[in-house]
Amino acid sequence: MAVFALAMVAANTTGALGRDLTVVELFTSQGCSSCPPADAFLGELASREDVLALSFHVDYWDYIGWRDPFASAANTQRQRVYAQRFGLGYVYTPQMVVQGMAQMTGSNRPAVLNGIAQARTMPRVPVEIRSTDGGATVMIGGSDRAEPSSVWSVVFDRGHETSIKRGENRGRTLKYAHVVRDLKRVGEWTGEPMELSLPIGEMVADGRDACAIIVQSDMTGRIFGAALLALDDTAAPNSPAMAGAPR
Repeated sequence: MAVFALAMVAANTTGALGRDLTVVELFTSQGCSSCPPADAFLGELASREDVLALSFHVDYWDYIGWRDPFASAANTQRQRVYAQRFGLGYVYTPQMVVQGMAQMTGSNRPAVLNGIAQARTMPRVPVEIRSTDGGATVMIGGSDRAEPSSVWSVVFDRGHETSIKRGENRGRTLKYAHVVRDLKRVGEWTGEPMELSLPIGEMVADGRDACAIIVQSDMTGRIFGAALLALDDTAAPNSPAMAGAPR
């Protein structure tokens, strides 16, 4: 496991990307026949500069004949935590969660767009990632309305295209945007301004495309702030290429 350390790092940057992002998480599976419309919709959201769209593939559909290559138990566990917070007695796909505060069916465009609009009115904590020589620095602002919160690192690929051979989507070729490949809790934020150093070089070695940082309340699940950084030189994370290009 990579070592993430708190540090006051000099601003020797090679590039920076800081936006006021609304986080939209899609919980999906290649084994779910209801998911492709939501997957396509997430691809559209991924092209928006004000949205951090993330595709979390869950593993509980794998039993029906097709093993989703992007699914993980960590993604499923994240969804189960949301289910508890929202008072749901079950998990389902496709589900979208907006800014950790609202959930809805992932193909319900009006509900998702309304959730994004409402989330835009909520106070945010500034979060920025700056690349440095040999790594990156995450800067998180302060707030007097803070709650005990986790800092999450989410590493994802810009896009994938998969030909499904078995299961409910058998015979279809499906495209996926912003596919999460690694999720780690890398620190905690208590309301004071802080800096966090990341070993970005290790992420690049793994062939991943982008890294997002999310500051999220441990009590309510509300997301206070987010930022992202491209890990390659071919596309900015929220460009159309990042959103939908197959690999």
